[in-house]
Amino acid sequence: MAIVNIRIDDRLIHGQVAAVWSLVTKANRIMVVDDLVVKDVVNKEALKMACPQQCKLSILTVEKAAENLKAGKYDEERVFIVAKNPKTIRGLLDHGFQMEAVNVGNMGGKQNTKMLKKAVSVSQEDIENFLYLADHGVKVTAQMVPTDEALDFVELIKKAEA
Repeated sequence: MAIVNIRIDDRLIHGQVAAVWSLVTKANRIMVVDDLVVKDVVNKEALKMACPQQCKLSILTVEKAAENLKAGKYDEERVFIVAKNPKTIRGLLDHGFQMEAVNVGNMGGKQNTKMLKKAVSVSQEDIENFLYLADHGVKVTAQMVPTDEALDFVELIKKAEA
């Protein structure tokens, strides 16, 4: 199986993922991992409409996504995984799905968050989850679009906390 990208983007499938990342990575399946979206009929329909034609779409809970990935269900595909937050990605790891790298895209500002870079704001819980991923050997980078430089996300956290 080729995991072509694991991305955190609170917008899930939108212009950057649909028009840029999916083409650059040559993904033929986009996997949205989110325990709440799975139960949200309106959101699921919006994701189906936003998904590029060349890609199949899976919308799965954390547990089901990890189970399917570990079982090799997508071995013949190029899978682009997208989740809204680092807690979800940590959940995949905690369910036994090993990953090498995670790319952080957009994480909009909410209450009790601090901006680490343009369009990326994190809460203390987010920081803890990112550091957990890094401590478990996952390389975490921030990169809005493929032409941007991939920045070391842990370094961004350290600078913000200094």
